[in-house]
Amino acid sequence: MNTPHTPASRAPDTLLVLLGVAALFALLVPFVPAGSFAPGQPPSLASYVPGDAPVALALFSSEDSVRGFLNLFFDGFTSGGRSAAAVGVIAFVLTVGGAFGLVQASGAVDNGLKRLVAATGGQPRLLLSALFVAFSLGGAVFGMGEETIAFLALLLPLVRQLGYPPETGVMVTYMASQIGFGTSWMNPFSVAVAQGVAGVPLLSGAPFRIAMWVVFTAAALAFTLHYAERHRRTPEMATATVAPAPLGWVDHAVLLAVAATVAWIVWGVVAGGYYIPEIATQFFALGLFAGTVAVIGGRTSANGAAAAFTDGVRALVPTALVIALAKGLLGLLGGSDPHAPSVLNTMLYGIGSAIEGTPELVAAWGMLAAQAGFNFFVSSGSAQATITMPLMAGLGQLVGVSKQVSVLCFQLGDGLTNLLIPTSGAMMGAIGVARIAWLDWIRIIGRLVAGLFLMAALAVAIAVGIGYA
Repeated sequence: MNTPHTPASRAPDTLLVLLGVAALFALLVPFVPAGSFAPGQPPSLASYVPGDAPVALALFSSEDSVRGFLNLFFDGFTSGGRSAAAVGVIAFVLTVGGAFGLVQASGAVDNGLKRLVAATGGQPRLLLSALFVAFSLGGAVFGMGEETIAFLALLLPLVRQLGYPPETGVMVTYMASQIGFGTSWMNPFSVAVAQGVAGVPLLSGAPFRIAMWVVFTAAALAFTLHYAERHRRTPEMATATVAPAPLGWVDHAVLLAVAATVAWIVWGVVAGGYYIPEIATQFFALGLFAGTVAVIGGRTSANGAAAAFTDGVRALVPTALVIALAKGLLGLLGGSDPHAPSVLNTMLYGIGSAIEGTPELVAAWGMLAAQAGFNFFVSSGSAQATITMPLMAGLGQLVGVSKQVSVLCFQLGDGLTNLLIPTSGAMMGAIGVARIAWLDWIRIIGRLVAGLFLMAALAVAIAVGIGYA
């Protein structure tokens, strides 16, 4: 799960960055007229109504009609409803975090990976391929990020014994997870949040994204295998001597439950019209089942299961705080309602007017580049979605780019730059475990990332061309 706080990062905390932006906005808002778009019409340059007054702003406010700078955190937390940011999205993120904590406490995921290593240990290329696909799926389905560091530490000795350099271990764990993260069709911490904020049905557009995941994963895996074989030294051992215990009934039950939950979610979204509340409940059901099975199977106690759920929620609290503060920041601008006076609407109109006449594809490519650049400052996927999607989705509508394409630009720009930026604590942690200097890592994967961004630009072009919505 890509969370905004990690000990390895020396960059300013995301909350500090957002507070700084909020202070800047508070200084500028009183001088910018708050415009709106005519009610009953879709936002467009023609339907814009210029504002004649700025957003009412004070240091502290007890009136709903006046925004208060010191109110932004509480107002951000309490904005929206059960199916929207911030309340609904925060509840969703925390619930999913707790559920994953219970799944992790069962030990099924760890044991499954160990068996995977054992089953393919005598065939190094098959082992690397299986690990890469498994971690890419982890990024796509569960939003894996920091969690890969623990697996990397366990796998590095095996990687070295097989004669591969340590960066190969980073590629098949952390890098693979970010390929999946950036091309996911259902990641609850980026795609789902972005679609929820943008007003796009959750998990919609999945077939295109699944095809994209397959292509990107295959390309990155091919690079990894080529690099690994090219830099392989004489193996210290012919085969891996990893002999974990067979999977127990607890492992089988939990892993089958994970697969069944994914299928259930897909069915719910496609056939049942499920949205944030229902999907959060599906994940909670998975966690409750995994926790119950783990207790019955002796993997943990009842108190241990409760603690695992709490720890899973606690791990996502920083993300919840960022979502709340980001939503409060938008409140300082007057909110994201296109039909209510706000500085955000004025900004949208100004940017839209500047690029009026720009081809739709060029505008979409600009969004992709903007999201990639913004990730340097806010490397949390959930936070970036909450901050940027109101602006990008609205801007896209003004210049003819669908909200679905805007979400696509976000996830590609966010996920792929996670492989490079030094402000990503997860990435710095992963290469730190492998004892690889950041500049050396950039040199190793620079060409791959450049190729992936060209593929991203092509994916966006195809999405625009087919009217992806």
